[in-house]
Amino acid sequence: MKKVLLFFKNIPFTVLLIFYIYFFQGVIHNLGHPVTPALVESMGTSDYYFGIYFAAMSLGLLVGGPIWGVLGDRGNKRLYMTLGLFVYSFGQFMFAYVGDENIMILFRFISGFGVSASVTLLLSHLIENSKDENRTTYLGWYQALFILGASAGYWIAGQMSSVQYLMDLLGTDDYRYIFYIQAFLNIFHAIFIFFAIGKDKNIPLEEKEERPNILKAFSDIRKLDKNLLIFLVSLALISLGAINISKFIEVYMNDIGLTPKNIGDFVGTTGLVSLAATIVLVPIVAKLRKDFPIMIVIQVISAIIIFFVFRTNEILVSLYTLFMLYVVLKAVYSPLEQHYISSQAPQGKYGSMMGVRQLFFAIGLVLGPLLGGLLYEISPLYVFDFSVIMFVLGFILLLIVGRRIKNGNGVTIE
Repeated sequence: MKKVLLFFKNIPFTVLLIFYIYFFQGVIHNLGHPVTPALVESMGTSDYYFGIYFAAMSLGLLVGGPIWGVLGDRGNKRLYMTLGLFVYSFGQFMFAYVGDENIMILFRFISGFGVSASVTLLLSHLIENSKDENRTTYLGWYQALFILGASAGYWIAGQMSSVQYLMDLLGTDDYRYIFYIQAFLNIFHAIFIFFAIGKDKNIPLEEKEERPNILKAFSDIRKLDKNLLIFLVSLALISLGAINISKFIEVYMNDIGLTPKNIGDFVGTTGLVSLAATIVLVPIVAKLRKDFPIMIVIQVISAIIIFFVFRTNEILVSLYTLFMLYVVLKAVYSPLEQHYISSQAPQGKYGSMMGVRQLFFAIGLVLGPLLGGLLYEISPLYVFDFSVIMFVLGFILLLIVGRRIKNGNGVTIE
């Protein structure tokens, strides 16, 4: 505990502020997730729409990431984050309000486009304000605190939808009201960001010609370093597998008779496990400077774990034991992946690079639920087996990049 307190004492104030913001963003932005399967079911809508809704939001993330990243590199990140979060609130409110399963797809896209501003620019702001030797550890805490916040959001939503006193007080026996509450809280979150995040440093007049351009940022993707491009493709495949696990596990738990509270409790446990892994393992891994070998091993073990978890007779026992090892590995992998990508960004273009990362990451988020929805209707097991295949393909691409770097074909991450 003393080491943890000393660690936080030595962190720059700006980084601590980002941690605080992202934790509460995790809480607020995950209030709707545990009740979404039940909301879809209560409307008499097919489970396939659950995948479509998530894919639509992910498409918004895909489109918005590079755009907000470039705008942020031009200056005034806090304005774009605030604006994006207001768009997100509008999208979430209308998603619950309209009551038409097809129009709801549009508002999920709007939500994703809006939230991509804070997702992209908070990450780039953290990278800009952290030294390289501390960056992996900070990125680990950044992700872990968001997951912890997300877990808290799941748990709170589970309570709001199951505790009679809260249901009577807030009207949350109607699942739509949880989305209304989420949208309302997010507006205050956006306002806090605007006043808490300081103004960006002024860009000298002579540098204005070199300031990022949105269309150029999209066209420059094909000019990326080959190693980075292969790595980003592996990220898309791994994110495709991971998102199918995280989202369809909720549908699966709902279908076998577990309640939103059960789902909230489970996700809350994953948050605590992820935070523990960040405290104990991420600093050790960061010091080893063996990022690629570790990332490669993580994908192999993850594939093995997911293959076996859903083949056990005692699913809850398996989820609270073997699956938690997968959660630990995922907590270690994320900061390593982000550190490598950030190391390839030119000074002053971290937002643009993180926007490109968000684009590739969101490719998996878009395709995953669409394919997962089709597979789930055939057999739930097919969804999780498909994730195993994606992890294996991601492992192969990581192995290729690692060998190229080892042989001197590209920039290392040391």
